[in-house]
Formats: sequence, structure tokens, C-alpha cells
Amino acid sequence: MQAYTDSADVGHFIHGQRVSGTGSRSQAVFNPATGARARKLLLGETADVEAAVASAKAAFPKWADTPPIRRARVMLRFLELMNRHRDELAAIITAEHGKVFSDAQGEVSRGIDVIEFACGIPQLLKGDYTEQVSTGIDNWTMRQPLGVVAGITPFNFPCMVPCWMFPVAIATGNAFILKPSERDPSAALFMAGLLKEAGLPDGIFNVVQGDKVVVDALLTHPDVKAVSFVGSTPIANYIYETGAKHGKRVQALGGAKNHMVVMPDADLDKAVDALIGAAYGSAGERCMAISVALLVGDVADKIMPMLAERARTLIVKNGMEADAEMGPIVTRQALERIEGYIAEGVKEGATLVVDGRGLTVPGHEDGFFTGGTLFDNVTPDMRIYKEEIFGPVLACVRVKDFTESVELINAHEFGNGVACFTSDGHIAREFGRRIEVGMVGINVPIPVPMAWHGFGGWKRSLFGDTHAYGEEGVRFYTKQKSIMQRWSESIEKGAEFAMPTAK
Repeated sequence: MQAYTDSADVGHFIHGQRVSGTGSRSQAVFNPATGARARKLLLGETADVEAAVASAKAAFPKWADTPPIRRARVMLRFLELMNRHRDELAAIITAEHGKVFSDAQGEVSRGIDVIEFACGIPQLLKGDYTEQVSTGIDNWTMRQPLGVVAGITPFNFPCMVPCWMFPVAIATGNAFILKPSERDPSAALFMAGLLKEAGLPDGIFNVVQGDKVVVDALLTHPDVKAVSFVGSTPIANYIYETGAKHGKRVQALGGAKNHMVVMPDADLDKAVDALIGAAYGSAGERCMAISVALLVGDVADKIMPMLAERARTLIVKNGMEADAEMGPIVTRQALERIEGYIAEGVKEGATLVVDGRGLTVPGHEDGFFTGGTLFDNVTPDMRIYKEEIFGPVLACVRVKDFTESVELINAHEFGNGVACFTSDGHIAREFGRRIEVGMVGINVPIPVPMAWHGFGGWKRSLFGDTHAYGEEGVRFYTKQKSIMQRWSESIEKGAEFAMPTAK
């Protein structure tokens, strides 16, 4: 597949067409593999949000009245287009994010899964019905769309995470406004074009590029009824509080510090494969990346040499090269932050087994590259244990037993994802029951639920009551209405002053 080389300015998508917007502010979008400026992003202003909301609000009533089966048919055409253009979209992602091309293909495929789920919306919107709930009275419930809803999405999955939101929101009858990351904004516009080609009415899907100006305009606009967010915990907290203050339904997924427990009875070769892939895949820039390995008992002495050998031999290069295992970091600022954490780990006394700093990729000397870094003898009081690094850094903690590992995980402020590698069914069962984390893998290092199950963490990894996509997503983007009905022939004469009861 050829690299994505379009150098055109990246603007907005409002009412079915690409527009430059009303503002004069802009910023560079870089190719992280080369370090070169690739294109210019036009940053939105409050007026652009107002234009997008006005378009969405005007288009919403007719779309909400469209039968669910017809909305599903639009989603089905969109699904076909996404499958047809999967590689083209993946190349766009690699060009702006840096992840290896095969990983970008996988991201698109996981987004497609949610679109496929949304095609079943006629079944998912069926309500409940009770005949003769009381004498002569029937009662039923239905779910109806909210109106204009918005999504604010992160750089690490510029296709998949928006797909967690807008297919379900649109299929349930809402109009959607997407604010993608400024670091890799082009995927959103590409999907907007496919939605229009699929026959989605103008105004039902809009994209406003930008920064905090756009975010705050969405959070405070009275016609935006709900906001979905994925990103860091401090921003998730801000999104949740600000949106709730302005009367919105909010679903804000925050940060993570995902642990993987390796028990003495685990298959160590498979555990090493899992740790290397989950810690260094996508350069660790995943909210479900494993960044802490809890090595139980004598496992550490056996597994550390195996991990070190694999970390040292990672193939790090431009993500469009077929043999690349890890690409660059998304920005130079992110690279400097990650390498600052490595220096902090050394300062705090952790054992630096493999140092990824200072990596140079031939032919890409100005790219934002670092290698895989591996620490041993990390303790829970260290910053590299407590804080989300969001880079290819694996911290190994030695623990005496299963109970200590569970206690450490449950004491951490984050509760997004976790894994346990073991051959013991009782340990596996107890781990699943006792662990205070939203997504759990048993011999599965990155337990991202499939499209019909829903994604979300616990503790400070999720602000709000519902997880993303799946039936949780259907509930988030709709409101329930209950209707009780009877006809005059069954109504007894005379006023009733008591609370109605079944009779």
C-alpha cells in the first residue's frame, strides 16, 4: 500500500461539504516518521460549532422520523464503503499517527465491527410491552433519540474510537458532531466523505476540527444534548463536570495503567509474546496497553531475560514498511515526555534493563522515534508505576503471591484493563471476581470487548454511567419513554383521588 501524501489543508465538514471555517488560526500536522510538516489543520472557532449545531439541529427531526430499517440501510452502505476503503484509511492513519500499517488496518477493522453492530438497530430499538397491566390498560416502553450529540476523540485511534460513537448515535436517530484530535485529523474527513456517499443526509454527521475552543463550545451549547469523550483522566473529569453542569448526558473515558499478572504456572513463552505485543504495540500509545507486569514468585528471574532479549530486538521503523513492529511516537513533545519518564524511573531507583532512548532510524533521522524500554524492580511508590506514560515503557514489579498482585491492582486509581496469565482455573475465576477493573483478560493481554459487548473501565478510568458502544451505547444515545393507554369503554366514571394501582 502506498503512503498517504496528500498535502491539502485539513478543514471541517459541515452540512455535507468540506469548509475552511470562520477562523484564522491553524497548526501543523506532522508525519511522525519523518518529523516533517505534512499538512495544515484549520482550527475551528465558536462560530464553526454554532454552524455545525444549526445544521445538525435542522436535519435531526426528519432523520429521527426515518424508520430504523432505512437508517440501517444507510449504515449498511457505509459498512460496505469502509470495507472497500480499509487500506486507504489505514494509510491515512499511519501517515499522521505513526502506528504500523497492519495495526492501522486492525484499528479500521475494529471500527467496522461497531458499524456492523449498528446495522442491527431495528432489533436493538425494540421496546417492552405489557398487555392488561391493569384493567383495560396496556403499557409499553420505547427508546427515542436525544437530538444533537457530540464526540471528542483522541489521537491514538482516529478511526476506531469515533466509530465507537457515531454509528450507534446516528443509527438510533441522532445527529452527530465529531471533534477529532488535532494530531491526526484526516481520518475523520475521509469517513465523513464515505457517509455522504452512503446516502446520509447532510447535517447528520459534521466534523469540526480544533482545540479547547471547540471543546468548550460543544460542552456549553444548549442544543448539544450529550457528549462522548475518550482521552486522559484530567480532561475526562473536566468534560464530565462541565457537560453535567450544562445539563448534558456525558460519557467520558479516561486514562489507564493496565497491569498483567504472570503466575508461576503460566506458559512463559506465551506470556512474553503477550507482554511484548501489548506493551510495545502502537508504541504503547493505547489506553489498553499493558504498562505494568506483576511477576509472581520466581517468575521474574525466569522471564526478565526473555523480555529483555525481545525488547532489544524490536524492529522500529516507518510504519509503512512491511516488517515494522513499532513505529514512531505521534509528536516530538510526546517523545520528550516519554523519555522524561524513563529518566525519572532511573532517578527513582528502578533497574533500567533496556533503554530505548536515543534511537535513530536510518533514513528517518528527524522522525519521532524511541525504542522499547524495560524496567525491573519497579515499586508502587514510583511515578513510572503510578502515572500513565502512554509510550513503549514496560515496568516490571516483583510480587510474592497472587493476593499481593490483586491488592496492588485494586489500590491503583485507574481501572481500565487488566490481564492474568495462568493455567489454574481457580486462580482465573478468583481474579475475574475480585479484581476492580472494567475489562479483564484471562490469558488475553488486551481484552477489548467486541462491538456487541461495550467498552469501559472503572474508578478514574470512566466518568459517567455507561460504557461505549454495544447496547450500552444504544442506551446512552436514546431516552426511554413509557406509555400507558386505555380507551373510554374501560374507564369507570368518577374522579379517582388515590394513587392508581393495578386492579
